[in-house]
Amino acid sequence: MDVITLLLVYFAAVNITGLCLMGLDKYKAKKQAWRIPESTLFIMAIIGGSIGCILGMYAFRHKTRHWYFVYGMPAILLLQIILILAILYSPVQIKIM
Repeated sequence: MDVITLLLVYFAAVNITGLCLMGLDKYKAKKQAWRIPESTLFIMAIIGGSIGCILGMYAFRHKTRHWYFVYGMPAILLLQIILILAILYSPVQIKIM
């Protein structure tokens, strides 16, 4: 498996997991059960699942009243995009294998 395929599989898995965690937390909120910590949701976004978490927020209408989610999740996504662009357009060429 080459590096690009591995990265795509990783980001797909992390984003699907973020989406599912948002849905699961919303379900648990309705059932008044033990909840997923907000820090876990943010960590999932930071490690690459920000798109899935944002989609989950609005698909399940979950955490949309909390300003730190409404602004924090898109901020994480924006920082990730900037980081990826900085790496791609860096004057220093990084050779993997």
